[in-house]
Amino acid sequence: MKQAFRTGKPFRAGRLGAVVGALVAASVLAAPTSSAQPADTFRATASELSAASEAVLAADVPGSAWYTDPATGKVVVTVDSTVSEAEVATLRRSAGAHAKSLKIERTQGRINKLIAGGQAIYTGGGRCSLGFNVRSGSTYYALTAGHCTNIASTWYTNSANTTVLGTRTGSSFPTNDYGIIRHSNASAADGRVYLYNGSYRDITGAGNAYVGQSVQRSGSTTGLRSGTVTGLNATVNYGNGDVVYGLIQTNVCAEPGDSGGALFSGTTALGLTSGGSGNCSSGGTTFFQPVTEALSAYGVSVF
Repeated sequence: MKQAFRTGKPFRAGRLGAVVGALVAASVLAAPTSSAQPADTFRATASELSAASEAVLAADVPGSAWYTDPATGKVVVTVDSTVSEAEVATLRRSAGAHAKSLKIERTQGRINKLIAGGQAIYTGGGRCSLGFNVRSGSTYYALTAGHCTNIASTWYTNSANTTVLGTRTGSSFPTNDYGIIRHSNASAADGRVYLYNGSYRDITGAGNAYVGQSVQRSGSTTGLRSGTVTGLNATVNYGNGDVVYGLIQTNVCAEPGDSGGALFSGTTALGLTSGGSGNCSSGGTTFFQPVTEALSAYGVSVF
């Protein structure tokens, strides 16, 4: 059973379904400029950045994600292919006097949370990837995305739903995007991440990501993928009232079935795949729930 779930451990490495990610060529959505037009050197103050960020949230444009970049003094807003020019104008109009604080970029595809699969964990309503196996004392759990655990209580290790993984004991989505499942068989929990080349990475701790950090994501649909952290504390509007805050933004690609999977750097756990746009052919933009927040919320640790 333990052997069987080790391939379920890989789950963690990349399990669930989830994001497509692709920020192929980001371009500023502004009026055409001539070579003679001066560069944008405006830098907003902290209060102006806060006001601009609140304005973007109030505009409520599905398919948008944003974070504050103190280095440039801008609120960087990423909009997917479903966002029209009129909606971009709405974002600027909502920001009003703080519109010049916005830097708007395009990403191909649609920013979305997806329930689909790969080597995964299953329930009657969908399939997801396991992120990290964790523990509290002698009790073992699996962390994954909250938009997955919201679906149902009982989770399985096979698509026929005959081998029980465990039972959901917590779920937080939207606002956050993490959930926890208690293992029905503690010996099945594996503290490593599967690298999709026959080997595993031992995860010895958890930490907070930083901009420019080299990271890897393991997912059941697209396997092991690499990239860098491009932004922190990003807010993503998935639509239908599903807004998630405090996410890690990266240029790592992902596709449906990768959601809930592990984001890590070396032996350090960093995040759980939440959503994104694009694919692993053209590239992508993917967002991750910081794992330290989930660990703290549930009082568990990696092992």
